[in-house]
Parts: sequence; C-alpha cells; structure tokens
Amino acid sequence: MNQFLQTILKSAIYGLAIAFLWLVLFQQGSQFNFRKLFANEPVEPPPISYAKAVRAAAPAVVNIYTRSTQLDVQSYQQRVIQNQSLGSGVIMSSEGYILTNYHVVNGADQIVVALQDGRQLDAVLIGQDSVTDLAVLFVEAPNLPVIPQQPDTEPQVGDLVLAIGNPLNLGQSITQGIVSGTGRAGLGSNSYSDLMQMDAAINEGNSGGALVNSNGVLVGINTAAFQRQRNIEVQGIFFAVPYKLAHTVMQKLIKHGRVVRGYLGMSGVPVINSAGERQISTGQHFYGVLVDIVEPFGPADQAGLLRGDIILEINKTPLNSVNQALDIVAESDPEALLQLSIERNGQRLNISCKLGVYQEPTN
Repeated sequence: MNQFLQTILKSAIYGLAIAFLWLVLFQQGSQFNFRKLFANEPVEPPPISYAKAVRAAAPAVVNIYTRSTQLDVQSYQQRVIQNQSLGSGVIMSSEGYILTNYHVVNGADQIVVALQDGRQLDAVLIGQDSVTDLAVLFVEAPNLPVIPQQPDTEPQVGDLVLAIGNPLNLGQSITQGIVSGTGRAGLGSNSYSDLMQMDAAINEGNSGGALVNSNGVLVGINTAAFQRQRNIEVQGIFFAVPYKLAHTVMQKLIKHGRVVRGYLGMSGVPVINSAGERQISTGQHFYGVLVDIVEPFGPADQAGLLRGDIILEINKTPLNSVNQALDIVAESDPEALLQLSIERNGQRLNISCKLGVYQEPTN
C-alpha cells in the first residue's frame, strides 16, 4: 500500500514539473524557445503613459468662443468692429458651472461653449473676478462630464502636471511639465494673485483650461505665460490659479456674482529678523512682514499702523509668508476686526484694525 501511494505521489510531482517546464519553454502555442530560458536579457518595463489621466479629465475641458462689438474710435464714421476670441474652460459641476479666465470672456456679447462630444451651447456669464483672472459661466445641458476634483489637493514643487486646452484652435491638446513654484505673485502689481508656476506650455487658446496631475485630478486653471522682458527670451514660465483658490472664487461668484475682499490699506515685504533684513530666498527663515507703505486714511493708517512696523501674527495666527497675510486679509469680511501682533522698535504691540472693502483696479 505504501509503495502504491509513493507511485501516485511521484506521478503527481512529475506532472507538475512537466507543466511548469511547458509554461517556461513554450510560447505562442507550440513554439519552443530555449533562448528565453537561458538568455540573461532584461525585461522591458511597460511604457509610461498618462492616457488614463487624460481620459478622466479631457472630456470636461471645453473650448470657448466669444464675440464682441466695439466702435472704431480711429474712424471718422461710426464703424463697428467685430471681435472674436478663443479660450478654454473646465466643467466643475454637473449643474453646468464652468470655470474659465476673466480675460477670455470679459466684454463678450456672446459666449459659446463647445464640448468634446460635439455639443455647442450658449453660455451665461455668472460672475467674474479680475484679481484672480477667473470667471464662471453657466450652461444648461444633460449628462455633462465633470473634471475630477479633490478638496485637499496640495500641489508640490516637482509634481508632474498636464495642461489641457485648445491652443490656437487646433483642437484639444495636452502639454506636460512639472510644478516649478507655488505662491507666485503673478505678472502684474496685484499682489493678491497667488499663482502656481509650471513649465507645461500655455499658448493662446489654452487660457482657462485645466491643469491636472498624473491621475487626472484638477490642480489649477491655466491663466498666462510670462511675457518677454527687456529683450530677454523667456521660456518655460507659465502660470495657473491653484485649485483651492479657484474653487473658493467660483463659490463666491456663484453665490454673490462678485468676490468681496477685505482691505487693509498697506503693503509689506518679508523679513528674516527684527532688524528688518529682507528675505531674498524662500530657504531663509521668515520672521514677519515689514510694513513699507501705509495708505493715508486707509484702515491700517486709522488703526495706527506705521511704516517700519513688523507684523508677526494676525488673529493669533503666526505668519509664515506675505501671501499668507494677504490671504487672511482678503478672505476676511469687510468691516471685520483683525487683531495684529506687531513689533515696533523692539517692543511687541497688539493693534485692532477694522477692515475696509477691497476695490478691484479699473482698466
């Protein structure tokens, strides 16, 4: 009986061994391949592809076409000029709200949204904000694709990003790059614009399109390219409005039709110590915001803030950047009372400041 069991066990082992060898040595049916068995060739990794991310995000990125009319001021006759412009937008909700750039739709008499599935829809302008260069449109249609979003998205320098838009009306295109920097003040003198810098190419028509990560999740709204300065050729410097800021502005525009911001009436620069030594690198320790301009009769002036004061805390929140201070002020309601902890001539003081209403710059 023991000999019979041993025979059965040996037969099973031989069968498993033969099956294993067959899987190793034979490929494509009955084709025998000794080379693969004995060769020491490296196995090629699968190619890197972001097609899955594009499939998730691209349907929600739309083309935007606008038309506007204006009088030709250089003509002796009242000649009307027809203007057309091109941009992109991002469907943010199934209700039909679309984020795009302020400069894409500003002054437009007609706005047409073209979806990637071929539908063309007339859009209504809900609200716009020149400070962040954002605008919200509304379209009414069923089965709208929505861009993937994560409320806790925090892009980091070095993250891979994909810019989706309609450059030069060539059709939807994808460019790829990395996040080059965060917390940029932007292209103009408006210090409220907290932009994200990246090197994914942005051309005319890309404005208002989506900047997504390698999973297809929205991380920003493409807005501008850095312009050539003093005959210096500039390459690879592009900007996007971070998702969190864009989403906050969108909610305010949907609710109020405009963005109301708090106003302090001063400007400042980052310093690294109580002596007021300027911060020239983000690698240096941030100490506070040195007040360099106080607008006459503004909220800061009326509260007693002086040029040369160093703001250390706002509402008991220690500051870690100028942008953080600007965000706290901008996101506070007008007429709100802020508690400023400052340093003046080596002494720590607390000042209460009643905010005003920030007025957007006029063109």
